[in-house]
Amino acid sequence: MTGRPPPVLLVVCLLVTLEAAAFLGLAVAWAADVVRGAATMPAASLFLVAFAAGVALLLLLAARGLWRGRRWARSPVIMWQILLAVLAIGWLGADPAVWPVVVLVVAVLIGGGLLLPSAVAATARRQDPPA
Repeated sequence: MTGRPPPVLLVVCLLVTLEAAAFLGLAVAWAADVVRGAATMPAASLFLVAFAAGVALLLLLAARGLWRGRRWARSPVIMWQILLAVLAIGWLGADPAVWPVVVLVVAVLIGGGLLLPSAVAATARRQDPPA
């Protein structure tokens, strides 16, 4: 990739980083519940802490990969957006609220942004180094 990534990739990377920050916040909140003794199921809460921290790390690494033009980074980000969209649609069916709409809009923006020709070209030009 020559020069800077296209603006759409900047928006996608920022939104993915925002998602990672949200999951890191969830991990901290669940960990705080365990430490304070407020968790009704501490083992399950600890699993959720590890899961949320892992998702946050994966999303941060993928955002970094996208920014550097790595094509591997598109797959985990797109897959995560599909999962979030399915969850958000389920949440909307169960209890209409503003959060599922926000999650759905962000997932569509990220997924759609990654499928735009400029984003695909920016993340397809540079070959990943051989293993």
